[in-house]
Amino acid sequence: MEVNPQVNRMRPGKIVTIAAILLIVVLVAFNSFASVQYGHIGLYKTFGKLNNNMLSPGIHLKIPFIQTVIQVNTQVTKAETDTSASSKDLQPVSTHVAVNYSVNKDSAYNLMNNIGGNFDSIIINPAIQEIVKEVTAKYPAEDLITRRDVVAGEISDLLTKRLAKYDLIVNDINIVNFKFSDAFDQSIEAKQVAQQQALKAENDLRRVEIEAKQKVAQAQAEAESLRLKKQEVTPELVQLKQIEVQEKALEKWNGVLPSVTGGATPFIDIDSLSKK
Repeated sequence: MEVNPQVNRMRPGKIVTIAAILLIVVLVAFNSFASVQYGHIGLYKTFGKLNNNMLSPGIHLKIPFIQTVIQVNTQVTKAETDTSASSKDLQPVSTHVAVNYSVNKDSAYNLMNNIGGNFDSIIINPAIQEIVKEVTAKYPAEDLITRRDVVAGEISDLLTKRLAKYDLIVNDINIVNFKFSDAFDQSIEAKQVAQQQALKAENDLRRVEIEAKQKVAQAQAEAESLRLKKQEVTPELVQLKQIEVQEKALEKWNGVLPSVTGGATPFIDIDSLSKK
């Protein structure tokens, strides 16, 4: 049986054609779908132009090779910035600020169409640096340390108003660190030491005053007690005490008078004893 050679020559060509058709179908099918991740909003981009039809997370159809889907992260994102400025008393201060922000879902198209995907470096970081410099210039260096919560609150308020113009939401702001010059740090440390010493001296003075008051109170109590005792001493009590002393001495006397006498009055009143 003879095989038509013309048929044999066409067979490889058909295979290539079929393979090419299948490849095109697969590519078209593959490029007909786009996935939007969780926590993102999708936007159609057709020939470089954005469509304001926002896509929720999931699988979406698109025109193959003509449309693409860009994704905008609407989750809370952190932006960290270092800023150098001067305080009100002209102390150099470096501030490290961390800002948590998010994109307003309903306005993602406006943000991407007007600013673009690099809005963090175009809008957020410059705004943080400008506002931090503005606020730190209002406070003396020591107040930046002792009133950090107030400073952070003022920065947050100004930054919230600034970023709201671009449909960005400020969720939270933290001043991670204030860094001053070595000379200023040493002066702060010396001041703290002086304050501690002054507090110790004040406590010592209070302790001495309390001890002195206690001693005065004790002396007053003793004086009052002595005064009351003196009020109890009467002539009759004195005479009675003298008699008691003489009686005790008589009890101990052996009946022999002293062999040597002088001009002193005998310690026993014989007349008073004879009257008894």
